[in-house]
Amino acid sequence: MKALVLDIGGTHVKVYATGRLEPVKIDSGRKMTPEKMVKDVLAVVGGWRYDVVSIGYPGPVMHGKPLHDPANLGKGWVGFDFQKAFGRPVKIINDAAMQALGSYRGGRMLFLGLGTGLGSAMIVDGVLEPMELAHLPYKRRKSFEDYVGVAALKRLGEKKWVKNVFDVVAQLKNALQAEYVVLGGGNSKRLTKLPPDTFQGANENAREGGFRLWLSGAQRKALGAAGD
Repeated sequence: MKALVLDIGGTHVKVYATGRLEPVKIDSGRKMTPEKMVKDVLAVVGGWRYDVVSIGYPGPVMHGKPLHDPANLGKGWVGFDFQKAFGRPVKIINDAAMQALGSYRGGRMLFLGLGTGLGSAMIVDGVLEPMELAHLPYKRRKSFEDYVGVAALKRLGEKKWVKNVFDVVAQLKNALQAEYVVLGGGNSKRLTKLPPDTFQGANENAREGGFRLWLSGAQRKALGAAGD
């Protein structure tokens, strides 16, 4: 089965496909509606062969459907019929969850995405659970995101921000009993040293996550055990 994988961001939509290692990037931004996104994607994938479509969405997703429009894109995402628009079966998950799925190495993994905010997902024995940990209470009636998001980096400076990242990783890893943590997102590259039992993720793992989205939990567990 060949998959078309879309990783939707506030600046670009990255388009991957089975057999293509490098993404095609499409400009997004506040004028990017779902109709425009589909039109732009179809314009660049003409002639590509794919059976299914995976979408990494920059916001909460419930039962395969976006819960609200992203703050940094256009309107109309909630209720849009992506399957009809693409003419293929479509699966939609949160973008952090898709990157987590592509980062999975087996066992109990916690994924934390250090970007504008704090993305999160957990995978246990191949079973993916998107999470919303960013706004849980943490220090002085604030949230985890308030201490490790991009606003915290600008407010506190890099040294204090890194210290916060180490503390947040330790607390969440212990609370969720994760065997290891994968740090993704653009700001994870700022860390010259990683917390214990923590690995550096890569935005390109979203590509692999989009492919793995169509596997069963047992198949994902086997892939992780094989170190794929």
